[in-house]
Amino acid sequence: MWVCLLASMTIGGGLLRLLDGGPAPRLDGLALPALAAAGGSQPIEVIYHTRQPLDRQRWQAIVIDHSGTPGGTPASIARQHKARHLSGLGYHFVIGNGAGIDDGQLHVGYRWLDQLPGAHTGGPDGDWYNRHAIGICLIGDGDRSQFTRAQITRLAQLVASLMQELGIPDDRIVLHRSVAPTTAPGALFPEAEFRELVALAR
Repeated sequence: MWVCLLASMTIGGGLLRLLDGGPAPRLDGLALPALAAAGGSQPIEVIYHTRQPLDRQRWQAIVIDHSGTPGGTPASIARQHKARHLSGLGYHFVIGNGAGIDDGQLHVGYRWLDQLPGAHTGGPDGDWYNRHAIGICLIGDGDRSQFTRAQITRLAQLVASLMQELGIPDDRIVLHRSVAPTTAPGALFPEAEFRELVALAR
């Protein structure tokens, strides 16, 4: 199954490169279906089946961000990041809102699969957060509209699992705006509800 998945991504990447007229931004990763579609058949623990050994020393925090757009896909975000001279998708995980990828669908990016630093955090301590924090992006603009219930549920599930697996404490789960000059993940991000869901999931 993994071989078929990798082959299809390689072919898809090649087609994108031909259509784009230049090198395609790096995007290889895997997608977990939306919670409603998952039917419990693909547990969150599949994210720990990384291509490189899990780097428990590296990961010390989690940064939550948003795409700042009404919709999008990991590929559209990767193109934006490529325009900023990054090698591909800067986040480790992306969670869809139904406008581009399924509502609650979790995309596991190549930076997580290969245990690479992210490119997701700005600000004076951005270098530390990019090297030591897991970057999670919610598709949507949290300054203009609320995130979906499926997104927040999936986010809480993912964060609770990462905290438990890697020993990341509560005070190292940060919103992008807490460490950089941005409003992300937006004024409408339900922080109290999210943290309550994380506590219940642990």
